[in-house]
Amino acid sequence: MPQNPHDDPNTPNGPGDPGYEDIVYEEKDHVATITFNRPAKLNAFRGQTYAEVADALQRAGWNRDIGVIVLTGAGDRAFAVGGDSTEKKSDRVGRGRGILGVPVEEVQSAIRDVPKPVIAKVRGYAIGSGNVLVTLCDLAIAAENAVFGQAGPKMGSVDPGFGTALLARTIGEKKAREMWFTCRKYPAAEALRMGLINQVVPNDELDDEVDRWCREINALSPTALAIAKRSFNADSESIRGIGHLGFQALALYFGTDESKEGGEALRAKRTPDFRGAMG
Repeated sequence: MPQNPHDDPNTPNGPGDPGYEDIVYEEKDHVATITFNRPAKLNAFRGQTYAEVADALQRAGWNRDIGVIVLTGAGDRAFAVGGDSTEKKSDRVGRGRGILGVPVEEVQSAIRDVPKPVIAKVRGYAIGSGNVLVTLCDLAIAAENAVFGQAGPKMGSVDPGFGTALLARTIGEKKAREMWFTCRKYPAAEALRMGLINQVVPNDELDDEVDRWCREINALSPTALAIAKRSFNADSESIRGIGHLGFQALALYFGTDESKEGGEALRAKRTPDFRGAMG
């Protein structure tokens, strides 16, 4: 086996796989598919998940044989639903990679920085950071059972960078504020109308539809696509700096009783009292 696993051809969790536990990585027909593989948790992200996804994006993103990267979730119930509620936010800060103790910013930056299109293939719930991932991806194709939305303010959290500012550029200021200020859920058809996703297809046609988009993209010039992607990103690149500043504030917020109230209420199966927790 070569010393650098990133140089290996790869099959799902087979030879050349660097030991991923939370994701499945596959390369086939010039497409790299990264599957969030925690279906029992609705593909919620823990620290390890973020680290593995960031690594896989870099692995695929700089492989000259790969032309398209697809992000998707295992099972039919969820694409991804945000952070794993069993991990306390305040316990992560300062103890792991990233400003928040999980490498959120590494995943977000990797999606934007790899020089090839990244497609979100969405079945089921894309809520919280799952919705942020859809926002960040260059393209998004959803099954009819897909549901989108933000849940941060319900849990004492928020994405103060790409998840808010880029969302506003994508679906408009008023709709983005509505999504964050109400934490409503939006079916695939409505997400299509607001411009969050590119296409909706019946559930059993999603794989074939994404494969068709990948074939179309892979027939084009990789260098031209890389230049186009970087040109699109240039206009919103300031959001990265704003996001890092916001994450620093968020790290402090996670230490407050108000922020902790969301997770504590969920674990106790009660309605959160954020105002009471403010003291």
